[in-house]
Amino acid sequence: MNEQAPIHRDHIRSFVLRQGRVSSAQQRYHVEGLPLWGIPYRAAPLDLTEVFSRSAPRVLEIGCGMGETTAIIAAAHPENDYLGIEVHTPGVGSLLKEIATRELTNLRVIQHDAVEVVRDMIAPATLAGIHVFFPDPWPKKRQQKRRLIQPPFVALLAARLMPGGLLHCATDWEEYAQQMLDVLSNEPLLSNTADGFAPRPDYRPRTKFETRGLRLGHGVWDVVFRRRPETSPVVG
Repeated sequence: MNEQAPIHRDHIRSFVLRQGRVSSAQQRYHVEGLPLWGIPYRAAPLDLTEVFSRSAPRVLEIGCGMGETTAIIAAAHPENDYLGIEVHTPGVGSLLKEIATRELTNLRVIQHDAVEVVRDMIAPATLAGIHVFFPDPWPKKRQQKRRLIQPPFVALLAARLMPGGLLHCATDWEEYAQQMLDVLSNEPLLSNTADGFAPRPDYRPRTKFETRGLRLGHGVWDVVFRRRPETSPVVG
């Protein structure tokens, strides 16, 4: 059994809630869409079959940003169900707008701390995939304790994957990419799908920001690991 460090409610958060501008459209979709497609946080396992009214592969997306990438992936893969986690109201409003305008039935959103959602609401060995695309790199050394990809949280994520499920991280910050690779490589429940960094899978669309960065010579690194099939589920 994998021994993992406990994650308490006083864990260091990987985000800071800022008073950013919320557009009128974002506010409207947040108010109108959250009761329809939002899931309130509660410290109890979530019945995803009840949430989506079907049984299908479930993919968790942590940090949806403004929601476009999440919506594109969900629209391209109607055979899967997607659960997005985002803390910032403008991003949640934009994601809810994407759900409404694209008429997506396979995407829901939780506006809450991802560590608490994964720990309290996602049952072990239930997810087919987890996406963590371009999390805040917290580049200053004194800030790096805030980075999301740390051993205790990766152990928790790995335990939530079903055998064969994929944990896919991506970043445009090279030093953080190496940390991701090191942390995932040291998680006993996971095995790398590539020899080091992975090529970008087709299901991860290239964003405008990413395309612009690549034109400027900036790098992007994908790390894709698989839950080992021979290990039994870990309750964490």
